[in-house]
Amino acid sequence: MNILILCTGNSCRSILAEATFNHLAPAGWHAISAGSRPAGQVHPRSLALLAREGISTVGLHSKSWQGLPVTPDIVITVCASAAGESCPAYLRPAIRSHWGVEDPAHATGSDAEIDAAFMTAYRILRARIEAFLALPLVVLKDDPVQMKLALDRIGTLFGEAVDHV
Repeated sequence: MNILILCTGNSCRSILAEATFNHLAPAGWHAISAGSRPAGQVHPRSLALLAREGISTVGLHSKSWQGLPVTPDIVITVCASAAGESCPAYLRPAIRSHWGVEDPAHATGSDAEIDAAFMTAYRILRARIEAFLALPLVVLKDDPVQMKLALDRIGTLFGEAVDHV
């Protein structure tokens, strides 16, 4: 199963989720991330955080959601609507869910405060990914209605609830 994780810039949240998902996922499950307006580079704090967590950053790059190398079975958006971001709408047939997380790239303050914003985003995403991977995936992959319900529930866990886009 191919998971597409979308956000606007594809430099922070979706990259953190892609790398974390692929680090934790069982065989046969793979994530790729993309953005509607890719930043063109991965945020250095995202790469540093992943390295500190022991998660490979090899091959991570900011990319557009146009012309992806795989057709996703599941699309998860991570834009935080509370921040007024425009999240891309993916038009191909796929199960869609929204897991809004505040963009740490917009964090201000001291280095410690900005690092804390990145860590908060990572922890929320990791907890949601772990909850997803704890589902009975063998059963749910053949039941799109139940898969969507489960994904939508997970999108409200481990952080402030955000409106669905």
